Amino acid sequence: MCLTKLSGLYPDTQNFMKELKMNVKNLIILLLISAGSILADIPEGYYDDTEGLSGEELKDVLNNIISGHTEYSYNDLRDFVLPNTDRDTLNSDNVILIYTGWSYPIEDFGGDPDQWNREHVWAKSHGDFGNVPPCGTDAHHVRPCDTSVNSVRGNLDFDNGGNEYIDGDGPTGCYYDSNSWEPRDEDKGDVARMIFYMDVRYEGEDGEPDLEMVDWVNSAPNNEPRHGKKSTLLEWHLDDPVDDWERLRNDRIYNYQDNRNPFIDIPEFVARIWLGVSTNPELVPELVLELTNYPNPFNPETTIQYSISKDSPVELTVYNIKGQKVKTLIDETQTKGIHEVIWDGTDANNKSVSSGIYLYKLTSEGKTDMRKMMMLK
Repeated sequence: MCLTKLSGLYPDTQNFMKELKMNVKNLIILLLISAGSILADIPEGYYDDTEGLSGEELKDVLNNIISGHTEYSYNDLRDFVLPNTDRDTLNSDNVILIYTGWSYPIEDFGGDPDQWNREHVWAKSHGDFGNVPPCGTDAHHVRPCDTSVNSVRGNLDFDNGGNEYIDGDGPTGCYYDSNSWEPRDEDKGDVARMIFYMDVRYEGEDGEPDLEMVDWVNSAPNNEPRHGKKSTLLEWHLDDPVDDWERLRNDRIYNYQDNRNPFIDIPEFVARIWLGVSTNPELVPELVLELTNYPNPFNPETTIQYSISKDSPVELTVYNIKGQKVKTLIDETQTKGIHEVIWDGTDANNKSVSSGIYLYKLTSEGKTDMRKMMMLK
């Protein structure tokens, strides 16, 4: 059918063609998804500028990489973005819901308890950005969610504990209290990496809010651009590593927004920004660090074993999940080979530490390796 005839059927031909092009793009994306041909590959060169960086330097560079994404309206999220980015790989008529993992029909969008709606994982009141682009419509943190689950979560910060939430559709695996929300275990890492993304993506440029993670709950009583709880989110990131669903969703969003969540692509960015792990581009090529501890979990002590390939200065340090130094176990030059040291679960003042997750970091000649361990009492 020629455009002259289209003009007769559709007086606003320009809008019709725009809608047609968008529908064609969506169809192509759907065909690629159904064929399994959207690859979980990072675009070549996407993170080249991050080499050797850590801390605020790395955060600034990542912000430059992922800022200025293609924006969509809040209705676009409902109409075609989320139905594609969160499409159930086992049932193409459904979307997967955040916090519960339930699969709901795409057509069941609405306000009823058994329907789904749009959830802002970084609560929109934490910065007062509403449903307005870019923050309010950024698909990296806006997810389909059961309507009643969304209502109970509200704008709570994230933390462990509280009462189990039993929805009308059954157990959710989620817990909550007056100031925090704990999603099911399978979604904890996903939530953490979405919050990390928002913290880095929005730094106050061009009239956007300057979002910041903090280490407390009730973080935004007056709509401050803050979200917690950082130490818990870091723990969730370690406990629930990136999975294939996150990678696929990240790729799907990239097809729309032209930006990615760096903490899904390269999870070690989390340690390099918030856990005090630095990198050095001039690594010694022949240096190999092998690091482990046993038993893990442990009580009251654990043996940390590592190997170095040549005589080298060695520093072995224990940190808590907040990134605070607990104790330095080794700080000396050692001969090449396998070494062991016992950590007895005490801090620098020889006081017993509390139960929880700890990180131990080995550094030698510019190369760093880090592992986690758990103290149980």
